Amino acid sequence: QVQLVESGGGLVQPGGSLRLSCAASGIRFDIYAMSWYRQGLGKQRELVATISKGGSTNYADSVRGRFAISRDNAKNTVYLQMNSLKPEDTAVYYCNAQYWPSDVWGQGTQVTVSS
Repeated sequence: QVQLVESGGGLVQPGGSLRLSCAASGIRFDIYAMSWYRQGLGKQRELVATISKGGSTNYADSVRGRFAISRDNAKNTVYLQMNSLKPEDTAVYYCNAQYWPSDVWGQGTQVTVSS
């Protein structure tokens, strides 16, 4: 059974940090490109960060320099370290795994940045 399970979301004050995790099962994790997306209330889902199977990373302009994506192929897990969080980072964060034509999504984890 192919599954992505996110964890690590929660409520944090502006300027704080969170680390999201996404554990994969049922796929050969090391060949998949892994990404984090987010969707704020009433907004479209947007790409936050991507890490290739080789470890190359890309970030949305809005998070570059504050967020860091990484992967541990031994643990079949991808991470998103989020620092200097802002209220506008509030969203449901989704993990995505892609290896054409396979496209797998997690169920999402809520991140709320508020004082």
